[in-house]
Amino acid sequence: QVQLVESGGGLVQAGGSLRLSCEPSRSIFSINTMGWYRQAPGKQRELVASISRGGSTNYADSVKGRFTISRDNSKSTVSLQMNSLKPEDTAVYYCNVMSWPSNDYWGQGTQVTVSS
Repeated sequence: QVQLVESGGGLVQAGGSLRLSCEPSRSIFSINTMGWYRQAPGKQRELVASISRGGSTNYADSVKGRFTISRDNSKSTVSLQMNSLKPEDTAVYYCNVMSWPSNDYWGQGTQVTVSS
């Protein structure tokens, strides 16, 4: 069973930066889309950013211009650089990997807290 291991969460002041990383416990073949989701208390999980196998990216409107998603296909890793963080970015962030034909992997979540 593949596990996704996330790192890089923590506490930061508003305006600061964090970088989240995610790597699988073992190789995943035929990876398609990789992404990051987040869930704040009392809210539904939402897509933050995703990146396709070919490198096309998609961002939530709330993070455009501040967050950057990237992937390393050789290592099956995905990262999220978060700049100009705001208190409303506070949430548990989850890594997601989808691979052929229909595998859907999730990380355990990492807490990001932005203080005002």
